[in-house]
Amino acid sequence: MAHSPVQSAGNSPAKTALTAGQTYAWCACGRSATQPFCDGSHQGTGIDPVVFTAEADADVWLCLCKRTHSAPTCDGSHKKQPGNE
Repeated sequence: MAHSPVQSAGNSPAKTALTAGQTYAWCACGRSATQPFCDGSHQGTGIDPVVFTAEADADVWLCLCKRTHSAPTCDGSHKKQPGNE
């Protein structure tokens, strides 16, 4: 099944405080108004959020460019986009 194009939600990651044991849904489509988390805007796109449970209370860097290879965390892919070198 084909899906809609993924949209970048930013050119840098979002520092996010996570709570141990809490479940989160990271926006994978880039359309959510509550970045970096899903607000349901992906409906009908064929793109699903990445659901995960925090293992510890921690600040993490969640991807906003949506090109990470280690979703939901940033892997530096935003640095490889034109204009960010």
